[in-house]
Amino acid sequence: MPTTLRTETADGVRSLVLCRPAEYNTITPTLRDDLAAAIDEADADPAVHVILLRAEGRAFSAGYGLDWATAAQAREAAPTRRVWDSVADLRMMKTFVDTYLKLWYAAKPTIAAVQGWCIGGGTDLVLCADLIVAAESARFGYPPARVWGTPTTALWVYRMGLERTKRYLFTGDEIPARKAAEIGLVLEVVPDDVLETHATALARRMARLPVSQLVMLKLLTNQTVENMGFASSRLLGTLFDGVARHTQEGHDFVRRAEAVGFRQAVRERDDPFGDYGSRKKS
Repeated sequence: MPTTLRTETADGVRSLVLCRPAEYNTITPTLRDDLAAAIDEADADPAVHVILLRAEGRAFSAGYGLDWATAAQAREAAPTRRVWDSVADLRMMKTFVDTYLKLWYAAKPTIAAVQGWCIGGGTDLVLCADLIVAAESARFGYPPARVWGTPTTALWVYRMGLERTKRYLFTGDEIPARKAAEIGLVLEVVPDDVLETHATALARRMARLPVSQLVMLKLLTNQTVENMGFASSRLLGTLFDGVARHTQEGHDFVRRAEAVGFRQAVRERDDPFGDYGSRKKS
């Protein structure tokens, strides 16, 4: 049985619910594997017309569980280890990216319902959904753009255009839910207390269509992005993510995380910008 998510099915909708709220639903290898299996199962089930991804707790996903990720990179520095292998890194990261892309390449429509933090690797995941409904509490962004990463699935520019993508990736700035809807990163914003019911109602409305219609319409619309070079964009994004983790600044970040803890290293990264965990409390 999966340990990081649970599933529910009703009225043609399969809900995949991330259920590690105490850990802010951070991305781990176990979550990767549980989610991949759950999406495949839903896509293959003839009773399912639409797949709805949501999460328990205050955050949809605070990104990768970087305590284990920084520790893994720190082990590369051991004297008995080989130097960083970019191809091996790409193959490892591709296992995560391929899971996120299951939302994009599933034959059936996928919807994500997002509350609270959805940042870093959480955006790599959620931007692969066909539609994103955000709660007013939702906050998006790619803070690793400041140091130690690049967006692997590279869907930002396809969703909100060239200049807006540059505006937010060149700073790593936090994007509140209403701004995210205004610039086209997400579909719409609803109050937190109706997020689940609203997203479920939308999924059920879509599920009234025959599966064959939904499959054809998804293929038709997604093909536009494929024709714009999506495959090469995400390949570059995934490769550069590994490069960014192994620049001098990337190594310095890992060493700082080892010395003071990952959360403190992130706080020091974000304090000059005054957002995410460094945002001033009202």
